Amino acid sequence: MPTLASGGALAECLRSLESQTVTDFEVVVIDNSGSERAQASGARTRVIANPRNVGFGAAVNRAIHASQSPYIAVLNDDAVAHAEWLEALLTEAEAQPQAGMFASQVRIADSGKLDSAGMLIAADGSSKQRGHGQPAGAVFDAETLFPSGSAALYRRAMLDQVGAFDESFFLYCEDVDLGLRARWAGWKCLYVPGAVVEHRYSHSAGRASALKAYYVERNRLYTLVKNFPARTLWRAPFAALARYFWHAVSILTGRGKAAEFRGEGQAAVLLPWLVLRAHLAALWNLPALLRRRREIFVSRRSSPAEFARLLRRHSISVREVAAL
Repeated sequence: MPTLASGGALAECLRSLESQTVTDFEVVVIDNSGSERAQASGARTRVIANPRNVGFGAAVNRAIHASQSPYIAVLNDDAVAHAEWLEALLTEAEAQPQAGMFASQVRIADSGKLDSAGMLIAADGSSKQRGHGQPAGAVFDAETLFPSGSAALYRRAMLDQVGAFDESFFLYCEDVDLGLRARWAGWKCLYVPGAVVEHRYSHSAGRASALKAYYVERNRLYTLVKNFPARTLWRAPFAALARYFWHAVSILTGRGKAAEFRGEGQAAVLLPWLVLRAHLAALWNLPALLRRRREIFVSRRSSPAEFARLLRRHSISVREVAAL
């Protein structure tokens, strides 16, 4: 559990973990604040303090490497787990050895609505939560593309095979990249509706901040270069242009993610600059991204055609991405 702010939200999250119906687990809090503010709460909790904010992926990786557990559960510090959360995830993991990832039923706190029931992906590499905004009781297929990193369980055997989170992402979309790498390697992801958490959505970086907009756009490009089959890449620029169009419509109509960005007090003209910065960063890092792409493809167990079909089966339109 990485944290920057600590405080009341973290304390409530830790209390929810102390109330789990299983007891054979350790809680590792990774303090990314650089000031060692986070305090252990409960006998099974320990804190790893980083001297600076190393990002979400690097923080989780420190906990992974400091543990020998056969399963790694990742939870945001602004989420509260229901008492059966871990038990539901572990029961499914023990029963389904072919699956390496398990998605929780993540609810938007105090709303009765879903944040995610697994994840979907668009043709331009953008990802969105499956079922976002739908009633918490909505029913979905058991298999999903990959879990939201806000509340997920990963099998260590899978992480040992495909690697942990890519630390170059720093913030946002690390779960997308890890999930797609695991799918290339033949691992499945299952949705566990009995594993429920309540999430204060984007508590850490804001719902529509400039920071979030930049990293989501840059890491979308990282995801494309690293993970998308060559036969699907030609569609990505056209899909991205369509998404930009729907974001412009969003600003004009006052509804959707870009309108939310504008409503947070950000200037609309800032968005094109953030997009340009993201593309320049991806271009600068292209050689490293292509090296990682080759590593993924050397060990893959799915063919490009099979992977393309998988992406289509768990797809979302760019219009929906702009609206959510």
